[in-house]
Amino acid sequence: MLRPVTWHGWAALGAVLVAAVVRVGLRGPDGGMDNAIVVRAAEAWLEGRSPYADRHFLYLPGAVLAAVPQALLPQSVVRFLVPAGVTGSLVFGWGCALRIYGVPWRSRFAVLGLLALAVGFAPFGHLVQLGNWTVASAAALPLALLLVCRGRWVAAGLVIGAAVAVKPLLAPVVLLFVFARRWRGLGGAVLVPALVSAVAALAMPDPAGFFTRTLPFLLRGDDRFVRLYEASPAAVLPRLGVPQGAATLLALVAAGAGVWCAWRRWRGGGGSREARVVETAVMLMLAAFLVSRPSYDHYLLVVVPLLLAGALVPGAVARGPWFWLALVPQVPGFAWPWLEPGTRRAFKDSLTLCVLAFTVARSGLRPSVASLDGAEPPEAVESPVPVSRGAF
Repeated sequence: MLRPVTWHGWAALGAVLVAAVVRVGLRGPDGGMDNAIVVRAAEAWLEGRSPYADRHFLYLPGAVLAAVPQALLPQSVVRFLVPAGVTGSLVFGWGCALRIYGVPWRSRFAVLGLLALAVGFAPFGHLVQLGNWTVASAAALPLALLLVCRGRWVAAGLVIGAAVAVKPLLAPVVLLFVFARRWRGLGGAVLVPALVSAVAALAMPDPAGFFTRTLPFLLRGDDRFVRLYEASPAAVLPRLGVPQGAATLLALVAAGAGVWCAWRRWRGGGGSREARVVETAVMLMLAAFLVSRPSYDHYLLVVVPLLLAGALVPGAVARGPWFWLALVPQVPGFAWPWLEPGTRRAFKDSLTLCVLAFTVARSGLRPSVASLDGAEPPEAVESPVPVSRGAF
């Protein structure tokens, strides 16, 4: 799997990715429904109106400024540029995830793994189709963890902060800096979005719109359209007859347990240094997805590629059967009885989320080894795949 892939593999991967971009570009003029929401917010700001008048605009003020270039481009360009950008960002994130484990991007595993994500993992196609800005987090988290594995905590904090500045999806990862007591990196992760949001908010006609409109909307979670697609147990269980209060309490308990497992994984879980960094960060993200409102299927692209990239490492999460069982509901084209309508997809997504969280949580209970802050045995810091640093 580490041997260089032949041209046949590159041709198959290129055909799949290009076809996805062209299909989305031909289907709609706005580059995706979710991307259009952000672009409309930027257009509203350019016209002197509040971007937060649209309650489905759930981003920080920095996203408004970041979407301005799209608002100024012709739709004939945006309709293809957005899916191409989303696809390119996912490829970049996959490449960074591979590099964490020392896997060369020219290898068979690299090409076939990305092909499997594009063809066999439904959220990949959904993210490209929607143009959701979750893709910024899907690209930023692998890059930040790669920097962490190389000891560049401040740079990693800046990367996380830049992603949070447009969409606060990676906010739970700041706990990784707390676990490691890397306060300068933590400062970068917190100050960058705070400064960007403050500067961008001052340019808005409604500077506090995120706190007065968006934040209450997220806390209530009472939008009927959004609720139908949410995958967190806090949203899915009430649809099965569980009282909302009990469902929220159960989700909070599960999220708290997930954070505790992440701390345990960081403090001394078995395996390599790279696996410990990745699994701690992934557990923090999954714990947040269990309780966050909203929580969509494409959020899984922030964590699944990171786990899949370590499949060649002994003891990795992706080598266990539960990881693959968790992904079964996400296989495209398989007909699930009573769950085929789009509004019922959240049940499959919630199952994947819960089983995946359980699978990663188990890694936090492995036999302890020395923590990253102290001395480690040589086998814990060596790259699990012996390749040169210039392979990527």
